[in-house]
Amino acid sequence: MPHLVPLADAATPHLSDAGNGQLLVAALLAIASVVLLIVVAKFHPFIALILGSAVLAVVALVPPLDAVTSFTTGLGTTFGNVGLLIALGAMLGKLLADSGGANEIVDRIVDQVGAKRLPWAMALIAAIIGLPMFFEIGVVILVPIVILVARRTGVSLMAVGIPALAGLSILHGLVPPHPGPVTAIGLLHADLGRTLIFGLVIAVPTLVVSGPLLARFLDRAVPVHVGDRAVQSVPEPSDAGATRRPSFAGAIACMVLPVLLMLVKAVADLTLTTGTTAANVLDFVGTPAVALLAGVLVAMLALGKASGMSREQTQASLGSGLPGVASIMLIVAAGGGFKQLLSDSGVAQVIGDAATGSHLSPLLLGWLVAVGIRLATGSATVATVTTAGIVGGLAGGLDQPHLALLVLAIGAGSLFFSHVNDAGFWLVKEYFGLTVGETLRSWSVMETVISVTALVGVLLLGLVV
Repeated sequence: MPHLVPLADAATPHLSDAGNGQLLVAALLAIASVVLLIVVAKFHPFIALILGSAVLAVVALVPPLDAVTSFTTGLGTTFGNVGLLIALGAMLGKLLADSGGANEIVDRIVDQVGAKRLPWAMALIAAIIGLPMFFEIGVVILVPIVILVARRTGVSLMAVGIPALAGLSILHGLVPPHPGPVTAIGLLHADLGRTLIFGLVIAVPTLVVSGPLLARFLDRAVPVHVGDRAVQSVPEPSDAGATRRPSFAGAIACMVLPVLLMLVKAVADLTLTTGTTAANVLDFVGTPAVALLAGVLVAMLALGKASGMSREQTQASLGSGLPGVASIMLIVAAGGGFKQLLSDSGVAQVIGDAATGSHLSPLLLGWLVAVGIRLATGSATVATVTTAGIVGGLAGGLDQPHLALLVLAIGAGSLFFSHVNDAGFWLVKEYFGLTVGETLRSWSVMETVISVTALVGVLLLGLVV
């Protein structure tokens, strides 16, 4: 088997001089500390993540100032990337609720689909929205609809939430133009067209298994209904001055506009020459934060004005969406800081080194390495990009179809068992009002099923291409 190349960023010094075993012990103790502080000691997740990072730094022998810098860098980066999306998404969601637009969408979905087919409908909608969209922004757009559907029909949160989350997660991990697959394609010199086609072929059965079918089992394992608890991220509509419902088309336009803008950007990235005026303009308008801001601005007219709300009432509605997500933004940002310290301390490098010299199948090896880095760092994108660098030495011995499958195997591994070091874990937990245990038994199990099912699809496809 060809020699495995080292990490692409191996020249970057790590913060810790501890041995490999000590780094792994530090990571395990830090993760265990976060879980115990939240579950047993009942600490707020934001504080627990900070203290868990401190445990990691102490055991891994990371200098205190370096640990603080690493944590705050990760926190700031995550807050800048995800926090802004959460805030804009919350404003859009609140105006959807207050104007009656969300009720209009939910009524149309329920009337047309029926309760029995709701999980399948939510999976399909999420997959379509998730094609051009980052996972986090898909969550903030879909969650209000998911929760209102569950509230209106009495269907459990798992029955409609799991299919929606599965659709978003699968597309994020497997299908270009998401950053992980695109970067891996470049590092491994795989063919984008083949990877896209193979990714969609694998995504369909994976979504069926890990979405509507799995939701039936998770509904029994985590029987959660919206009425059982307060879901702070999607409050009941307030008396904001709406005198009539906006149109279904107007409400849908506000949700779909960000998706379309990002889809146009994705197509432009694949077809236009970098640096041209057209490419620069489409890159700008398709940036997630800009696209969501455009959705909010359009909603002020299509929802606020169309429902009879005054300008002041519309602005008050937008502002009232922010307090409910302040805690979510801080928790997700702290999760990003924890993840950054795990990465900077050298844990990912230890896992990569452990794969060197392995005699496993290239597809299985790529999946396993991605699983290890995902478990250690919590980031699907980091796991994909890092693994592509580690197994890049295998690329010369594979043909184009199997290079595309290697990208997908890595992407599948990058989704394995999301837990407390993943910002997405906290995003789902807080948005759906779950406990840590419920999130592990639902979201984390779903991610694992996605990862394993997609791997099976990759291996089977590898037998016929």
